Amino acid sequence: MLELDKRSVTYLPGVGTRKAAVLKKEANIASYEDLLYYFPYKYIDRTHFYKVCEVNGDLPYIQLKGRILQFDTVGEGRSKRLVAKFSDGTGVIDLVWFKGLQYITDKYRPGVEYIIFGKPTEFGRLINIPHPEIDAIEQSDQVTGGMVPFYNTTEAMKKAFIHSRAIQDMQYALLSSLNWEMPETLPPHILSRTGMISLPEAMRNIHFPQSTEMLQKARLRLKFDELFYIQLNILRTADLRKRKLRGIVFPKVGHYFNTFYSKYLPFELTGAQKRVMHEIRADMGSGRQMNRLLQGDVGSGKTLVALLAMLLAVDNNYQACMMAPTEILAGQHLVTILSFLKDMDIKVALLTGSTKKKERNRILPAIATGEIQIVIGTHALIEKTVAFASLGLVIIDEQHRFGVEQRARLWTKDSTVPHVLVMTATPIPRTLAMTLYGDLDVSVIDELPPGRKPIKTLHRYDNKKAELYGFLRKEINLGRQAYIVYPLIEESEKTDYKNLEENYALFKEVFPEFSVSMVHGRMKPAEKEEEMQKFVSGKSQILMATTVIEVGVNVPNASVMVIESAERFGLSQLHQLRGRVGRGAEQSYCILVTSYKLSNETRKRLEIMVNSSDGFEIAEADLRLRGHGDLEGTRQSGEGLDLKIADLAADGQILQYARTIAQKVLEEDPELLSEANRTAAERLKALFSRKINFGMIS
Repeated sequence: MLELDKRSVTYLPGVGTRKAAVLKKEANIASYEDLLYYFPYKYIDRTHFYKVCEVNGDLPYIQLKGRILQFDTVGEGRSKRLVAKFSDGTGVIDLVWFKGLQYITDKYRPGVEYIIFGKPTEFGRLINIPHPEIDAIEQSDQVTGGMVPFYNTTEAMKKAFIHSRAIQDMQYALLSSLNWEMPETLPPHILSRTGMISLPEAMRNIHFPQSTEMLQKARLRLKFDELFYIQLNILRTADLRKRKLRGIVFPKVGHYFNTFYSKYLPFELTGAQKRVMHEIRADMGSGRQMNRLLQGDVGSGKTLVALLAMLLAVDNNYQACMMAPTEILAGQHLVTILSFLKDMDIKVALLTGSTKKKERNRILPAIATGEIQIVIGTHALIEKTVAFASLGLVIIDEQHRFGVEQRARLWTKDSTVPHVLVMTATPIPRTLAMTLYGDLDVSVIDELPPGRKPIKTLHRYDNKKAELYGFLRKEINLGRQAYIVYPLIEESEKTDYKNLEENYALFKEVFPEFSVSMVHGRMKPAEKEEEMQKFVSGKSQILMATTVIEVGVNVPNASVMVIESAERFGLSQLHQLRGRVGRGAEQSYCILVTSYKLSNETRKRLEIMVNSSDGFEIAEADLRLRGHGDLEGTRQSGEGLDLKIADLAADGQILQYARTIAQKVLEEDPELLSEANRTAAERLKALFSRKINFGMIS
């Protein structure tokens, strides 16, 4: 791109080193290319001029043409403001400034004709326009040409005088200096196949639309561009992996699998579990390396499927490991797997950060010789000291909690590349799965094991606490247990912890006959473990916690989940928390407690939770309501999927189209070596040149 990614915005007229530093810190804009791809979030039509006599406080942004009659300074100290009387002959309106007063009086003169643009507000029956944009009448062509872009800015940017208009001026200066031209990013055959407009046309019309129709064409082109290269990267990586990486062949179903299946299987597998097992079995026998994503709601039986896959590896004289994001979850998996295996002759070990040195010295050599066949652990499994004799299967639980680089380290564990099964209880909407896991084969467990009752979800307001306490007492007296979960949000961490601790004291007063435990992130691991174990073993009946219990704890006797300040949680998180109950045969409840003051969006979120228990439906709704956020689980290594214009919640069709075109390109030219695809190969390299090819990992 004319090396636009190498040219610093510092040298753009009107920017300089100070503003460049603010742009970099606040908006991640360092180069010309960064600025071009900093797109407006909305547009306002500036072809229409209002008359002063038509203006009222309910109007959106308006435009006036007239003269400043006089300036007056009003008030003292902090309340000091500058007021200008402005007239177009049909009436007079006030323009008001609370800062930059000297700058305004130096720059603008009474009696001169100006174009005014701003949002009218009503203050004490008087209409005024605070901090309007003012342009000389000679600039009318530039500012009143139609759709005016608005760019996101932060407080720090505004303090440095980088407001939306300043960014608009930067874009104009940059595009003018490039003569409104730039190198194309799509090959000619794709442009003709799709009928998209050129990149220079798209850039001109996204920042300075000539018409609504051209703005739509520009958006479509730039969204397609962004999604096409993401899909091309994913599909090419998957194709390379399939062609270059040979998988270990597991030819037989042997003694361990058959013994477990015939003697120890606790219940008949659901149809969905059987289907998934067939898919895994086919992968492992194919000679290709398995890279499969296993999705299934909490309690759908993923761990049992994972164990069956591990037994297949052991039957074929390979080791298997299972990596969980927390020690609690790793310990839980160990307990579950040992309870499944009962007295079967299989060596299983747990390896976490808090494994004692003596135990570690016993385990590590046994892993290195192959004596230990199944290892369960946290990311302690990827430390340099851990060497496997023959690692054939890696299972990664709750994939989004591991950075890509952490997972990559498993690949140095053995000379052969193991099969990979990624498990998540967070249902992933289809568009998101195509973008994040487009190179993985996907299996879904969409049935709950027999005997499980759907969880009843209720919404209650926090001024009805007495009723809630009565309900809790009744359930606990029936021999059940309850979770009470509090939010923990970084910005209000102190008050959140204080809130939990105060309520802990209150609950001990309200329920003197029961034992109450408390768990939060500030506790030492040993304390946390002790409190958690009290609840798991049934010694305490109520567990009050922050969201540390979101993943992993399995207490079949817990039948009530109370989520305090539920309005502060996202849908997917609420669904995850709800999945902590409903693990036994009894009827379970999830109670969402909120204040009365709720936004419309929050009400919608809570209604969805009350009415649906389908994880995929909830995930789709969450994506629509909240946007895609930080998707790739790789932010810690600076490689997050940073979409500039596409929206996965709204652009599913464009994504599917981009994927189809990318597939056709790769069918015709898998290595992108032809002259026709040179542009695509260069753009792909520029966008995804990373130190490690993470896509070859999973």
